[in-house]
Amino acid sequence: MKIGAVEIPALARLAPMAGITNAPFRLIARECGSGLTTSEELDAAALLTGHPFADAIAAYYPAERPLAMQLLGKDPDPLTRAAERCQVLGADIVDLNMGCPMPKITGKGKGAALMRDIAATALILRALRKAVGVPLTVKIRGGWDDEHLNAVEVAQMAEAEGVDAITVHPRTRSQRFTGRAPWTIIREVVEAVSVPVTGNGDVGSMAEARRMAAETGCASVMIGRGALGSPWIFDESFEALSRDGQRERKARVIARHVALIREHFREKYALIQMKKHLAWYTEGLGHATECRARIFQTRSPEEVWEVFQSYWEGSRLATTAS
Repeated sequence: MKIGAVEIPALARLAPMAGITNAPFRLIARECGSGLTTSEELDAAALLTGHPFADAIAAYYPAERPLAMQLLGKDPDPLTRAAERCQVLGADIVDLNMGCPMPKITGKGKGAALMRDIAATALILRALRKAVGVPLTVKIRGGWDDEHLNAVEVAQMAEAEGVDAITVHPRTRSQRFTGRAPWTIIREVVEAVSVPVTGNGDVGSMAEARRMAAETGCASVMIGRGALGSPWIFDESFEALSRDGQRERKARVIARHVALIREHFREKYALIQMKKHLAWYTEGLGHATECRARIFQTRSPEEVWEVFQSYWEGSRLATTAS
């Protein structure tokens, strides 16, 4: 798949997730085979004022590229200036968040709320298209709620305003992340526009990614929650490895991820990130619930890594003994 001139070399790619898809995790996903990575949502106003939090979100490793930077906002002027800023920072693609369902976002007219006023959002996209030379994309939902399923109408408007690709998460804003994602909406958008469409929702393996592509005709697949604790989901060769081979691959990826977190963040935030990700990495370990409880009681990066490693090694010994 290509987005403008940007080549996406794999079917699946990591979805943006607030508080999660920072530079270390994106790089890990890229090294595991993600065809493209996208920053956490960047509030346009915060980016323009040089807020340290926004600058941290915009930080990336050169090896991640191609990289999309996702903007959050509702007003054309700050969004266009922020998009220009993203281009200067090195974004290969600028993406507009039109899908975040959280009330603290939609209540301010941002995220999925942009799907409620198509005419106003068209003006935003028109301004963004004029402002940047890199590809422009959008990420949308199925609609605001079951009575307003307007993904096709929004996608057609976005194409008319010059976007280069569209990602569709088919759940509505009111569903958030509950219930099954109705993939038929992705197919309807694919059939309604000529730009590449990426599908997103309820994909937990490369087999499911291929099934989504086959059933909907989407050109690529975004994986979000399915990659938490298992970034090797993007590795087409992982399933073919032996049990020992998979365990060895996992151990290397986890150790690399922890090293990147400790390199990239100050100790306090590194501890928060390590707790979060190592808790996800306990999936499938013996005594995982006990391990997670101990992880969240730790007070330093060294301690949380020691706790995780003790359970990881204990799980290996238990497997060998059996």
